[in-house]
Parts: sequence; structure tokens; C-alpha cells
Amino acid sequence: MKRLKQVLTNVLDIEEEQIKDETTPDDVENWDSFGGLMLALALEKEFNIEFTSEEITSVTCIGDIKFFLKKHGVELVD
Repeated sequence: MKRLKQVLTNVLDIEEEQIKDETTPDDVENWDSFGGLMLALALEKEFNIEFTSEEITSVTCIGDIKFFLKKHGVELVD
């Protein structure tokens, strides 16, 4: 989870306290379509995985990101 939080805070320029499963792009100023793409690329690089375009476009909150990371075999432990 620490690595995920680092990527989220760096790419979206948010505080760690803002990172909740329910956090959506509407809650984060920098999470627009470009920010979402940059986030996907950073997550792929950090966790050495590759998202499908369908996965990227279906993300509606941080909980979805965690779901797709787990789907790709990423263990989110502190």
C-alpha cells in the first residue's frame, strides 16, 4: 500500500490523507483524463504490470485502482 500511496501522491499531487477507496476524480483537481493516463503509466511502471485500455477507462475511484492492481497479482500490504 505504501508504494501505491507514493504513486498517487506524486502523480496526482495530493496529500496521503486524501487517499481513500471512495476518492474519485471529482475529488482531486489533477485527476482529469491526462492525469488518469499519467497515473496508469506510473502504476504500470511501479508494479511492472500492464493495464488494458478497458481497465484504465473503467476506473471511477481509488478502490477500482486497488481492485485492478490485485487482479494483476499485486499485493497491497504496508
